[in-house]
Amino acid sequence: MRTLPSYFAEYAESHQNPVNLKLHKICVPAIFWSILAFLHTFQIPGARELSVPAACITLAFYLSFRNFRLFALMLMFIFACFMSFFFIPELRIVSIVVFVFAWVGQFYGHHVEGKKPSFLKDLLFLLIGPLWIANKVLPARYRI
Repeated sequence: MRTLPSYFAEYAESHQNPVNLKLHKICVPAIFWSILAFLHTFQIPGARELSVPAACITLAFYLSFRNFRLFALMLMFIFACFMSFFFIPELRIVSIVVFVFAWVGQFYGHHVEGKKPSFLKDLLFLLIGPLWIANKVLPARYRI
């Protein structure tokens, strides 16, 4: 498994343009939220919403990097996502709309950047993007 700094360095290569960066700071969390929200609208028979195991698997992946600041930040974000689900009527429809608009923003950002999205090389970058954004919002002294 690669290191988090190596993932971040490769991810950063296609995220230099200020417009693309601003769009990613909005769209990456929106996509993350929309996927969890959509999964939250489905029940595992006799168990929890599908979003719960998805969040647990994602958090386990994040924990594997042993960066506890980023892990804690993502844990808080996921908790906030789950709390928001109770206040949004028609969660499935809203999550689909957010997902579509956020991806349009992402692809526009990459159009402006002139580089392809990282996940086209490696699907794990779909999970690295939220960590990279989380790292960007941390105070400078705590960043990787």
